[in-house]
Amino acid sequence: MSEIITENLELWTSALLVKSTAGRGSNGKQGAYGIQKLRELILELAVRGKLVPQDPSDEPAKGLLEQIAEQKARLIAEGKIGNSRPLPAIDVAEIPFEIPDQWEWVRLGDLGEVFNGNSISKRVKEAKYTNIKGGLPFIATKDVGYGWQGLDYENGVSIPDKESNFKVAHKGAVLICAEGGSAGKKCGITDRDICFGNKLYALEPYVDIAPDFLLANYLEPTFFAQFSAKMTGIIGGISLAKFKQLLIPLPSASEQRRIVAKVSELMSLCDQLEQQQTHSIETHQTLVETLLGMLASVSSPQELTVAWSGIGDLFDILFTTEQSIDQLKQVVFQLAVMGMLVPQDQREESAAQLVRRIHEDNQGRKPKAEVVDEFPFSIPPGWSVTKLGSILNPHRGISYGVIKLGAEPANGGVNILRCSNVRFREIDLTGIRKITEELSAEYGRTILQGGEVLINVRGTLGGCAVVPQSMKGFNIAREVAVVPVHSELNPDYLLNVIAAPYFQNKVSENLRGIAYEGLNLGLLREFLVPIPPAAEQQRIVAKVNELITLCDTLKSRLTDAQATQVHLADAIVEQAVA
Repeated sequence: MSEIITENLELWTSALLVKSTAGRGSNGKQGAYGIQKLRELILELAVRGKLVPQDPSDEPAKGLLEQIAEQKARLIAEGKIGNSRPLPAIDVAEIPFEIPDQWEWVRLGDLGEVFNGNSISKRVKEAKYTNIKGGLPFIATKDVGYGWQGLDYENGVSIPDKESNFKVAHKGAVLICAEGGSAGKKCGITDRDICFGNKLYALEPYVDIAPDFLLANYLEPTFFAQFSAKMTGIIGGISLAKFKQLLIPLPSASEQRRIVAKVSELMSLCDQLEQQQTHSIETHQTLVETLLGMLASVSSPQELTVAWSGIGDLFDILFTTEQSIDQLKQVVFQLAVMGMLVPQDQREESAAQLVRRIHEDNQGRKPKAEVVDEFPFSIPPGWSVTKLGSILNPHRGISYGVIKLGAEPANGGVNILRCSNVRFREIDLTGIRKITEELSAEYGRTILQGGEVLINVRGTLGGCAVVPQSMKGFNIAREVAVVPVHSELNPDYLLNVIAAPYFQNKVSENLRGIAYEGLNLGLLREFLVPIPPAAEQQRIVAKVNELITLCDTLKSRLTDAQATQVHLADAIVEQAVA
């Protein structure tokens, strides 16, 4: 079993989660999927008797159970604990997996005293028990981690010694959260006497049972499955009576010590792997940001060629994560609007002439010169800069859509795009809603014709897309703005401008509102847009599409590779515990 762990170290560190979360037994860190599975595997092997070899000279666990029964009877006779009702006998159908012959299955309530703590209101806690001298630390759920880290004893809350009505968990008690979102997940071992909250259960064994072995059981996935199956209520929790009936496998005291030592050794290995992985990810990210930053700051096609040649040599090393590929996309959009992706052709009609025609079409007269001194980057000769509001369809303006959608019609109706439908450079019709034709007619200015650009101005900000002809007749909701592009401009080029960091950052800087931030349409009309000649717009769109397709291919391959690694990690774990 040790070979399964050590011979697959590369797999454990390379099987990454797209969205990682702090999990049971992972020290609360956002680690990789593979290392998280490795931790779970170690614990599963530990509680199944597969992590260390059995020693025939060990006393069978039955002897330990006899000691427990004798100690419990002694404590009852001395009046130190009550004579509780016996727990139900263990049915074969309850046993979740096989254990070695010398081990025994036992209910938690038969191992020792199991009890919860005391409830204190926030007001009383702050008034009576905060920042006082002496006493015992009071531990609440928030002060307990996800397993191996220590409890937070320095939380400023203490219970004076004279407060005899508070329950005390002594040094070596094993705690577990019993209610709420952390139920069955947060757990730990006390290294001193404490008072504690009523949402925590403490287990104090009758005899010398290794607390770390009990904790390993708490953190093991099969135990959590038992725990979860007994939870009830809206908040989610397990009663003390049901908790006492949960099963754990019990080896001899000697084997418990060997298991604890091996678990500690292997968890330290996991910590080292996690630290190395974190350092590697951070170093990789710094390298990506540095090189892409150089790429985005070039001032000429010649500089771009030099910068790209340096990246090209490292391409297979740099773009190996979803984040790095997304960053590459952003650089592509930025270079596109800077005129760096495709060559200029001085024989083409200048953008100034194109913009002048559009202005005249919109205003019916020669427009005044626009002040563009504050534009953040240089543009190539032959390009122009103008306000977004001045390059629209002369018969339509930038508008937002239907304010209140009303009830969805039973039959017919008009499809309406909300911010959840307008994604980054695409429209997702999942969950599309309809409004009545009468309501849509009231908002005739935003009935889509095809070819417009949509921008989310509230809700899911960052969404932007070109309306395909297939969606002609759709309408939009209040949180979406329609930008009806002039017929002489390529809407896909304008979409690239809106997708570029230059424009997206401007949006973030100009959000207004307190409870519900949004983008004012007046500010949107004032945004400056770099305009290339018409033919160059077409070339830019084609090049951007080519490069974004390459990025999507890279991401798809990466996703497939990650899925394979995750499945392989799962398969190894399943085989090991079978």
